[in-house]
Amino acid sequence: MAYESRCHCGKVRVEVDADLPDKAVVCNCSHCSAKGLVLAAVPGPSVRVASGEDVLETYQFNRHAIDHRFCISCGAQPFSQGKGRDGSPMAMINLRCVPGIDLETIEKMPFDGASL
Repeated sequence: MAYESRCHCGKVRVEVDADLPDKAVVCNCSHCSAKGLVLAAVPGPSVRVASGEDVLETYQFNRHAIDHRFCISCGAQPFSQGKGRDGSPMAMINLRCVPGIDLETIEKMPFDGASL
């Protein structure tokens, strides 16, 4: 079952060809904690920008290994892209940008990104 992640203003829509997750990562790095991101990992090929590629910008920090993609109009970050430990493309979907999802039903797994 596919789902969608979108920015606040609706210009960016990202289609995710995967089931809705039952677990998510909550990272304590300066970026994720400032934005309150709740992230679900998916294989990179399962993500497609359906609209708004022209208003997406990329932010990188620290090791410059992750492309944090955000809407230049509203600032919301519906997803990020990078590589998994095995080198394969992966994406992290910001579940706070998934319409209708009940975050209370999703198990949150802490990740100590601040120590990286």
